[in-house]
Amino acid sequence: MHAYKNDIEAADALKTNVGHLTAAIAKVIIGQEDVVNKLIISILCNGHSLLVGVPGLAKTLLVKTVSDALFLSFKRIQFTPDLMPGDITGAEILNEQRQFQFIKGPVFANIILADEINRTPPKTQAAMLEAMQERNITVGGTNYKLPAPFFVLATQNPIEQEGTYPLPEAQLDRFMFQITLDYPSFQEEVRIVRNTTGAQVPDLPKVMTGEDILYFQDLVRRVPVSDNVLEYAVGLVQKTRPGANNPSAFTNQYISYGAGPRASQYLILGAKCHALLAGKYAPDIEDVKAMAVPVLRHRVIRNYKAEAEGISQLDLIGKLL
Repeated sequence: MHAYKNDIEAADALKTNVGHLTAAIAKVIIGQEDVVNKLIISILCNGHSLLVGVPGLAKTLLVKTVSDALFLSFKRIQFTPDLMPGDITGAEILNEQRQFQFIKGPVFANIILADEINRTPPKTQAAMLEAMQERNITVGGTNYKLPAPFFVLATQNPIEQEGTYPLPEAQLDRFMFQITLDYPSFQEEVRIVRNTTGAQVPDLPKVMTGEDILYFQDLVRRVPVSDNVLEYAVGLVQKTRPGANNPSAFTNQYISYGAGPRASQYLILGAKCHALLAGKYAPDIEDVKAMAVPVLRHRVIRNYKAEAEGISQLDLIGKLL
C-alpha cells in the first residue's frame, strides 16, 4: 500500500509518476504533448475523453500507448453501423445445462477504446451511456459492475465525413474532455516518419498500476479549492447559458444552449489535477482557464447566427474567458 506521510508527499509523487508516464508515451507518440497531458488529467480525474481528428493522426495508437504504459487491461471496440448493444456489453447464452450464462463483452476492461464512436447508430451508442455514467451495465435485468478504474477513451472523425451519426448531447456530456488533435509540425512529421519506417520498436516501461491510479484519483478530490476559484468556474459555466438570467448579449446572440452543472464539476476537478501537475497544492483561476476549452468545447452549442458568421466554439469560449 502507499506509505506517503501526507498529501503533500503524495502530490509530489503524483507529479513524478506523471513525468515518467509522459516520458514513456513520448517514446511512441511524437509531439501532441498537450493532448497527452489532457488525456492523463482526465484519467486522474476519473473522466472519459473524446479524441477528435482526421484519420491518420495516431488517435488509436495514442490510447493504446497510454494503456501499455499503465498496468491496466485494455479492450478496443470498433464502432460500425451494424454493431449491436450486446456486442459491447456481452449477452446471456444458453449453456449445455440449459441454463442462462452471461458472457462478458469487451466493455469489461479498465481502458476501453471506442474507436470511431460516431459511426454507430444511437441505439448502440446508448449502450455506452450506462457504462460511462454508472460504471456498471444491466443485461437481462442483472447488474454487473465494471472493473475499477474504468475509462472510455473514444475517437471520432470530424462530423463532415460520410456515414457518421452525430453523438447525442446526453452522451457528449458524459465526456469530461473533448480533445482535438492537429496535424504535426514539419519537424515532428520528419521524426514520426523516421521512427515508424525503421526496424526499431520502442520498449515501453510500465509506470503506474490500477491501485496507484485509484489512490491518485482520491488525492485529486482531496485538493482544497478556495471559494473565489469555485465561484469563477461556476460563473464561467453560467455565462454559456442563453436566457433571461444571462446579461451577456454575446451569449444570447450566438449560443443556442450552454453547459450543464457537470461542466462546473469537471472544470474544478480538472483544475485541481492541473495544479498538482504544475507543482501547486491548490488550484487558482489560471488552472480553471486552462481546462475551459476541453471541458466546454462540446457542451456549448452554437446557433445558426454563429455558424453563418463563421464563429467557432473556440471563438465563443475565448470571448467568455
